[in-house]
Amino acid sequence: MSRPFFITMPVLLFGLITGAHALEQEDFRACLGELEQKAIEDGIDPQLARQRIPALTLQTKVVELDRKQPEFTSSFADYYGRRVTAQRIKQGRELGRQHAELLAKVEAEYGVPAAYLLAFWGLETNYGGFYGNTPVLDALATLACEGRRGAFFTAELMNALRIVEEGAITVPQMEGSWAGAMGHVQFMPSTFLRYAVDGDGDGRRDLWHSLPDALSSAANFLNALGWRTGERWGREVSLPDQFDYGLAGLGESWPLSYWRERNVRLPNGQPLPEAPMNASLLVPSGAHGPAFLVYENFRVIMGWNRSEAYALAVGRLADRINGAGELSRAPVPAPRLHRDQVKALQARLNADGFKAGSEDGLLGPGTRAALGRFQQQQGLPADGFPDEASLKALGILKEEAEAKPGESPRPQQAPR
Repeated sequence: MSRPFFITMPVLLFGLITGAHALEQEDFRACLGELEQKAIEDGIDPQLARQRIPALTLQTKVVELDRKQPEFTSSFADYYGRRVTAQRIKQGRELGRQHAELLAKVEAEYGVPAAYLLAFWGLETNYGGFYGNTPVLDALATLACEGRRGAFFTAELMNALRIVEEGAITVPQMEGSWAGAMGHVQFMPSTFLRYAVDGDGDGRRDLWHSLPDALSSAANFLNALGWRTGERWGREVSLPDQFDYGLAGLGESWPLSYWRERNVRLPNGQPLPEAPMNASLLVPSGAHGPAFLVYENFRVIMGWNRSEAYALAVGRLADRINGAGELSRAPVPAPRLHRDQVKALQARLNADGFKAGSEDGLLGPGTRAALGRFQQQQGLPADGFPDEASLKALGILKEEAEAKPGESPRPQQAPR
């Protein structure tokens, strides 16, 4: 979402050098000099650049968080259970009543229903309960100089300076996440510049202290991403026995009539509605968990955050805020896999010709599709879900299965 920019060669070279080792204060100060020069070259007010950039401080915790990779995979059951909570549903309903007039005004202007705006607000900052306490300029400068994604964060730092330059927020007030996301709805600076709006008419775009600005900006962003007014994000469905799970995934998109012909129904057994809409089927925790048909607005939600789990959580939280009940099938916990185990899974699938793609230790769509092809060959439900039977068939759980007497195998279930 960042605007195009051209990075000067000194900054790019410095990023490549510092990315190889821990960022030291001396290196950071030298990098700030390059960033100051770039800001002036990019048209930032020279006085602002010379005053603010040399005063920025190295945030070592930010570097640690950026480089830290989760040791274990997280299942959809764990992800969903931590985000679509009873507290968040209750608070969303209360805030919907409290801000009904504002939400109605925003919906009328941008076409995004109140429940979705509340869901984004709830997931991003727990309804403004915490939107980060890291100085944004410090965090972005640290990440620009750290080097792993130096070009991206250099651009975001320039954009953050432009936000200060326009008077939207003061530098001491500009706090956010460790990665530079800001305000009630956690906009990165580039997103702020393109989509933030002045919702309360005071002449400033303030996503920290003005809820009208924050919710209007979120709605404006979703509208620009292509939100379809009057359409749902998707819905839970029930699948018939012996369903072909090879049809699941965002890569498969078919009219509702196609799914009706395959006996996909509502959870209460009623037929799907007749509507001229395409839908994709998702089974995020396998054949024994919930199934969802997702529509075009689901893909719009993924324009905000590329995670399918995030988009499902937004849609379901919006539904619950609107009064919907719990899922008819609870998400199924998956075995808790170490990243090295996922790499081994991908290597085995690739070696056997199932084309899992990059062996990066991440259970992404490509890996799940390859696992589904393996499961089909083995006569297992070909849902791409890494259940115990599939992992044992691949030899991934062999070490645990062959634990010696007296040894305790590593836990296989994600903590609830």
